[in-house]
Amino acid sequence: MPILRNFRICNFDTDIGTEELAHLEMVATIVHQLTKNLSMEQIEESGFRNYYVDHTIGIWPQAAGGIPFNACEFQSKGDIITDLMEDMAAEQKARSTYDNILRLVRDEPDVYEPIKFLRAREVVHFQRFGEALRIVQDRLNEKNFYAFNPGFDCCEGNMK
Repeated sequence: MPILRNFRICNFDTDIGTEELAHLEMVATIVHQLTKNLSMEQIEESGFRNYYVDHTIGIWPQAAGGIPFNACEFQSKGDIITDLMEDMAAEQKARSTYDNILRLVRDEPDVYEPIKFLRAREVVHFQRFGEALRIVQDRLNEKNFYAFNPGFDCCEGNMK
C-alpha cells in the first residue's frame, strides 16, 4: 500500500494483533479455571448445560449470547482510514465488554484483576490506532482525505 511506505505504522498492527491473541488466551484460561471443577448440578444450575453438551468443559470461544467466534469477526476494507476506524471501534467494543465483566466480578479478585489489566490494554490499543490514523491523515490533503482510498487513488494533489 503506497500510503504506508514511509509511515511509522507499518508493523504496529501485527504487534497489536499478536497481543489480542494473548488476550483471548488469558480469557480462555480464566474460563477454564472457573469451570474445570464444576459438578453436573452446578453445570445445570448455571445455565452451562447446552454448552456442556457440545463442548464438555473445553474452551470454545463464543459471544455471551452463544454465537461462536468465527472469521466474520475480522473486518478489513482495504482502505487505511476505514480500517483504522474499524480497529478503533473494535478496541472500544472490547473495552466496554471488559467494563461489563468488571461490574459482574467485583467480588472475585482472581478474575477482576486480569480483566482490569486487559481493559487497560484495550485503551492503549485504541490510542495507538488513533495515533496511526492521525499520521495517515496528516499525510493526506486535508480537503480530500475522506474522498478517496489512499491505497489506490493516489492522484496528483491528494498526497502531501
